[in-house]
Amino acid sequence: MCGHVDNEIIIDAPLDLVWDMTNDIESWPQLFSEYSQATVLSERDGTILFRLAMHPDENGVVWSWVSARTPDRNTWTVRSQRVETGVFKYMWIFWEYAATDDGVRMRWVQDFEMRPGLPVDDAGMQERMDRNTKVQMQLIKEKVEAAARSHAIAS
Repeated sequence: MCGHVDNEIIIDAPLDLVWDMTNDIESWPQLFSEYSQATVLSERDGTILFRLAMHPDENGVVWSWVSARTPDRNTWTVRSQRVETGVFKYMWIFWEYAATDDGVRMRWVQDFEMRPGLPVDDAGMQERMDRNTKVQMQLIKEKVEAAARSHAIAS
């Protein structure tokens, strides 16, 4: 079995601003509530290699991993995958941005498979990720829309 999560949100802000803010990896600790650190390790041929670290869990453990991310502004898409897969056999993420009459539709599609023998299986992780993705998207929406309002006032 595999896990699949597909969520989207409309952000009332210009497409360029949504793209720029959500693709500035080093600012992710301010954009997402779950990350304590985001460090770009290298960039080559349009692919960014970076390390993410979570805030400590209830046991004080800080989970971190390395991912590779390839944004394509021409198609308004991003393809990403974990390089250090940790508890996952694989983790692939596809981001898509589209201008709509109401703002920018930002969509995340996450496909993964858990390693066997863990306390959480594909279905359990899918439920967790679906719930958390919606929380993170809402936070991003609020922060990007606030930045858009701020920029509009300053202009």
